[in-house]
Amino acid sequence: MRRLYLLRHGHTVGGDELRYKGHTDVPLSEKGRGQIEALADYLKREGVNGPAVYSSDLKRAAETAEIISEALGVPVVKKTLLRERNFGLWEGMSLEEIEQRYPREFEKWRNNPLRYKPPEGESTLDVRDRVKRAVEEILEEVTQGDIVVVSHGGVNRVLLCHLLDIPLENIFRIEQDYGCLNLIELHHNGSGQPGSLDALWPVVRRLNLVPYDGVLR
Repeated sequence: MRRLYLLRHGHTVGGDELRYKGHTDVPLSEKGRGQIEALADYLKREGVNGPAVYSSDLKRAAETAEIISEALGVPVVKKTLLRERNFGLWEGMSLEEIEQRYPREFEKWRNNPLRYKPPEGESTLDVRDRVKRAVEEILEEVTQGDIVVVSHGGVNRVLLCHLLDIPLENIFRIEQDYGCLNLIELHHNGSGQPGSLDALWPVVRRLNLVPYDGVLR
């Protein structure tokens, strides 16, 4: 059995605006840094013991990983495969703006949310495939100890749905607050190739845990 700590980055600059940031590279806000400092303290008290903190290379995740890595005394390993979904030409827009400026494309997205790609962007299935590949690479690299991954709300939801065999249409039934923690035990199920997610029996022990005071939300 192995433990996967799947984390979301902290609150970002402009994080209170409901816009699709995706690959837009925004930093943590002061509130976000406070959230992650509390999360790092929690992980240290829990005795999390992994060889590295694996992170998306976008600023908000990388800054989160750096705070946690300092607390745990391990390096950060950045992976572009852990980035948030690329929303292409819709980056930085609100849902209302997308619907107004791209009405035909928006209708296609609403009718087929898993397979539709925003102009110059990714589909949900694209995200699932690359994130699965990223985690399998990490499983091959980390042969002992805990696995700590810092990523994004959308990425985490997609991965949790895959691990729990939940239809991807239900990704927004899983909440992922800023600076949250998910703890998944990964048991080998006796089939499939070692290092493959399909060879594992995941058990979620903690979901969307936010170990900071409510004032930091």
